Amino acid sequence: MFGIYFGKYLVDKGIITHDKYNDLVENTKNSKVQMGLLAVETGLMTEEQTREVNLLQQQEDKRFGDIAIEKGYLSELDVSDLLDRQGDSYLLFIQALLENDLLTMDRIREELINYRKDRGLTTLELEAIKTGDVDRIIPIFVKDDEMPSYIKDYIMLTSRNVVRFVDRFFRMEKIERITDYDAARCATQHIVGDYRFYTALCGDEEGIGKVARGFASKAFANDSFEQSVDTLDAVNEFLNCNNGLFVTGLSDQNVNAVLESPVMKKDHSILKASAHMYKVPLFVEDEPVDLIVCYDENFDLSDK
Repeated sequence: MFGIYFGKYLVDKGIITHDKYNDLVENTKNSKVQMGLLAVETGLMTEEQTREVNLLQQQEDKRFGDIAIEKGYLSELDVSDLLDRQGDSYLLFIQALLENDLLTMDRIREELINYRKDRGLTTLELEAIKTGDVDRIIPIFVKDDEMPSYIKDYIMLTSRNVVRFVDRFFRMEKIERITDYDAARCATQHIVGDYRFYTALCGDEEGIGKVARGFASKAFANDSFEQSVDTLDAVNEFLNCNNGLFVTGLSDQNVNAVLESPVMKKDHSILKASAHMYKVPLFVEDEPVDLIVCYDENFDLSDK
C-alpha cells in the first residue's frame, strides 16, 4: 500500500509518469523483496557487502542468505527474520523503483523527505504509511476533532472492508467537511437508533464500476456476476454488507442500531446538509469514489 501513496506523490511532482506508476504498482503485487535490499534497509549489511554476495551468487548455485551466513554477514536468525519481511510494501515499491532504473537509492531517500514535508506528515505518520497497515494509515486522514468517535469507527470499518472485499491497494485522502455534494451515481443508506446517520458511496460510472467489479469478484467469486446485475446494485450490496457489519458491532456493545432500506440513484443527485457531513475521498484502482457520511438530521437527497 505504501507505493500507492508515495507513487502518487512522484506522479504529482512529474518525477515518474502515471503509466509507469501503474506498472510499478502491478509489479509489486506478486513480488518479493530481495534479501540484499532487506539486509541493507535493516542495517544488517552494507551495500558493498550485498554487491559482493550478489557477485558470488553468479558464480555459485547458492541462495543469498546461505552465502551471507558463510561470509559472516548474517546469522541464521537474521536470515529467518528477513524472509518473514519479504512482503514489506515499502521495500517492494523501493525495489521496483530501483529495478526499473527510475531513481537511485539516494534520490529515493531525498524524495521521501520531500514527500513527508509536502503532505504535512510527521515522521511517525510516514512510518505508519510504510507499514502498509490500513489500521495505522487511515487515522492519518481522519483528524477532525469534532467528529464523533462512532463516525471515525465507521470510516475505519469501511476502509477495512474496501481492502477485504474490493481493492487491497486502495488509497484514501484527507476527509473534507462539506454541506453539499453532486453525485453522478450513488448508493445510500440511513442508520437509525441510538446513533442516526446517513451513508453513501458516490462516483461516476468508472469509479462505481471499479467498486462493483472488485466486490463481485471477491465476495461472490463469480466473474459473471457483474454482467447479470447492474453495477450500482453491486455497490449497494457492498454498502449494505458493510453497514450490516457495523450495526452488528454496535449491537455487541448494546447500542441500538437499525438499517433502513437502501436508496440507489442512477442519475445526478444532490446530497445536502446544514452541517456535520463529510466527504472521504477513496481511490479504487486509481478511480475516485467518495464515501459520504452525515450525522445531520437536515440531510437531504434529491434529484439534480
